[in-house]
Amino acid sequence: MSTLTLIAAALLTLVLFAYTFWPERNPLAQTTKTRLEFLLERKTQVYENLRDLNFEFRSGKYPEQEYGEQRTILEQEAALLLAEIEVLQKMR
Repeated sequence: MSTLTLIAAALLTLVLFAYTFWPERNPLAQTTKTRLEFLLERKTQVYENLRDLNFEFRSGKYPEQEYGEQRTILEQEAALLLAEIEVLQKMR
């Protein structure tokens, strides 16, 4: 390889690295989530986990006892999330 090719490759690598890992210039542009937004996001995740758990159980990846335990845990978490979401939405 010629020296020019090596310099160009090094420069390109440096530019790509800087582009990928450069922090936001305006830290205020990064918004913080409210408790309600966090809970709504978590609710979506729990529902997805329940759907995945059901799918994996039907495909035979979980024994019935473990499935029941995991399902109970996720349903309890969903109930707590829904209760807190309801309280926060009433306060709005």
